[in-house]
Amino acid sequence: MASLLFSSSALAISLLILFCVAVVHCGIPTTLDGPFEPKTVPFDESLRGNAVDLPGADPRVRRRVEGFEPEQISVALSATYDSVWISWITGESQIGYDIKPLDPKSVSSIVYYGRVRQPILHHEARGYSLVYNQLYPFEGLQNYTSGIIHHVRLTGLKPSTVYYYRCGDPSIPAISEIFSFKTMPVSGPKHYPKRIGIVGDLGLTYNMTTTINHLIGNKPDLMLLVGDVTYANLYLTNGTGSDCYSCDFPHTPIQETYQPRWDFWGRFMQNLISKVPMMVVEGNHEMEEQIQNQTFVAYRSRFAFPSEESGSQSPFYYSFNAGGIHFLMLGAYIDYNKTGDQYKWLERDLANVNRSVTPWLIAAWHPPWYNSYAAHYREVECMRMEMEDLLYSYGVDIVFNGHHAHHDGEAEEGIGLVLVFTCASAFPVHFTCAMVVRFTLMRGQIEFITIH
Repeated sequence: MASLLFSSSALAISLLILFCVAVVHCGIPTTLDGPFEPKTVPFDESLRGNAVDLPGADPRVRRRVEGFEPEQISVALSATYDSVWISWITGESQIGYDIKPLDPKSVSSIVYYGRVRQPILHHEARGYSLVYNQLYPFEGLQNYTSGIIHHVRLTGLKPSTVYYYRCGDPSIPAISEIFSFKTMPVSGPKHYPKRIGIVGDLGLTYNMTTTINHLIGNKPDLMLLVGDVTYANLYLTNGTGSDCYSCDFPHTPIQETYQPRWDFWGRFMQNLISKVPMMVVEGNHEMEEQIQNQTFVAYRSRFAFPSEESGSQSPFYYSFNAGGIHFLMLGAYIDYNKTGDQYKWLERDLANVNRSVTPWLIAAWHPPWYNSYAAHYREVECMRMEMEDLLYSYGVDIVFNGHHAHHDGEAEEGIGLVLVFTCASAFPVHFTCAMVVRFTLMRGQIEFITIH
């Protein structure tokens, strides 16, 4: 698992200090000072592989509500500071050979909110609900139908303000306890979230719980998840899991999934993402093919995205502002050709960015363009060839990816030489945040683990 956490009074200041000023004043070398003889940090064999998934019997992932009480509650940003999405699930999911989907219209999607914590919150917003199915046209495979998933957008919010909220349907009654979130700062060159957590390839393992506890303990204002959420597709529909699906289940007619892992994940994560907005982009493990060649159904259904607000109309790519940062979340597993909708949207979005308002331009997608890890080497070279010039022409500052656990560069006395690239003028910096790699910039230290 991995986490990348920025921390300072202003993100722009911290990035400048960590990425450029420190190179001059703190002795962190650049390519201009080299070449160097690598000094590596010994690899801790106890960290290699063998991540153990949390079982469904773990109390942290079991269903703790009754009836149609809300669970798996989360917050996501809209395109600007004055709006957020609240999402949750009501009712029980089903898995088996004879499933009967719940009726989304049977429960209302309501959020009550306000700036003062009190039993009665006077602002009200209503949204929409849905149910999704994961169906397999093969005998012996179990099908799944979700609980009722609700998405409600709150609008007219103040910047840098704590709001309290409850969600559910009071007419049943089935209403949540009171939660809170804080809106992003107003966009501007002097306004930034104080801390942003970047995670990738999370899954739901005992190691992952350490990562999330680390995030919670550092109180981020925003969290980015750059793909590979639950790894439900490493399971058969009967709940049998594997570290390598193709190795252990080579003869299945389709790559199965165990969709209850999504529910387990949502319950475990609620403690964090019911308070801290989480923005997610799809990874390869969210593909989850099913009947009629449908893919990414759980991903598209469970999360709220500012797609319409950012003009993309797609859950696979969108943009949003967080203070003086404009984030681009891009899709690597859909059409990215210059003639496609995503590329045309990206051209429009970049053309509308005002760098005097959002000086920082950060992009994220799942598989990295640059890596030397054999299993993923040049895996998305076609995407790079289509999109890199466009990102370069608009001066994208930083790119975040996930997907693998290799880093390109050894460690120099605990300081990763990936920082070599940070002050090359006009070039974006590429970070890969995945698996067991951990970057801890808040203490000015970067730890790397290389796995071939």
